[in-house]
Amino acid sequence: MGVFVFLPLVLPLTAWPIARLAEQRLHPRTATRLLTALAVVMALCSTVCLGLLMVVGTAQLPGNPLPDAWSDPEVREAVPYDEVAGKLAIPALLAVLLACGRTLGRHGRFRRRAHRALAGLPRTQVAVLPDEVPYAYALPGGRRDRVVVTTAMLSCLEPTERRALFAHERAHLAARHHRFLLAVQLTARANPFLRPLRTAVSYTTERWADEEAAQTVGSRRAVACAIGKAALVSRGTPIPTLAGFAAPGPVPRRVAALLGPAPALRSWPSVFTSVGLAAWGAAAGTAVSALSSANSAVTMVLILHAATPL
Repeated sequence: MGVFVFLPLVLPLTAWPIARLAEQRLHPRTATRLLTALAVVMALCSTVCLGLLMVVGTAQLPGNPLPDAWSDPEVREAVPYDEVAGKLAIPALLAVLLACGRTLGRHGRFRRRAHRALAGLPRTQVAVLPDEVPYAYALPGGRRDRVVVTTAMLSCLEPTERRALFAHERAHLAARHHRFLLAVQLTARANPFLRPLRTAVSYTTERWADEEAAQTVGSRRAVACAIGKAALVSRGTPIPTLAGFAAPGPVPRRVAALLGPAPALRSWPSVFTSVGLAAWGAAAGTAVSALSSANSAVTMVLILHAATPL
């Protein structure tokens, strides 16, 4: 395997330029899908390599359940600095699994509690809660997708701005933005170098819904005003894996984008632009990460098969 086993752990750095430029230069829908795909592939590759390193590290521990042949010198020589890297990979992978498990558990628990809290309300797509705390968010649930909004939030907005709020939240539900947000949350837990992509996707999903709401309402300025008002009073979404109308973040940038012209929809940026170069660089880094992890996995399987007696 050589140093190839370490490459997927650091190659997410190649996606940092596109994480920033995609927010500014790409259509929000394109940016969300592109960044999420890059983050998921890179996170899977780095986790696979951590697992391969953990095999080498665990085989060195006394009383381990692995076959004795897995501690063969040929197996350990396949990984540079096997004594240090192998042992460090054990707590690192356990931390990744624990963090991802907690994120999934928190997401599932909140969704169940939220649906139970709304059980007594009419089965409409919009659930209005009599709460003095202003907030609004999209609550996915398959056939029970609902927009949750409080009376305090509605009282802060004009009729046109309320239409913008509902259109924004329905756009989140229609595009299944919670899946993108959950995916990038998990990738950031798997590899800290992917946190810029998580931050970027949190922003681009909101911009995606902003643009959909502007088309529905027919006024970009009305949506901008609604976002500005809601951001001043809202506390955001309950958990980062859900999308909300006034989610914390660069609200002034969202408002400024809505006050400008609508972004052009392009499936892939031109290579002769800065964002195009960044996108191709991130794509190349992702491809190298996938090839490195695949090469390392195949090599480890062959070495273990050769070292294990029949």
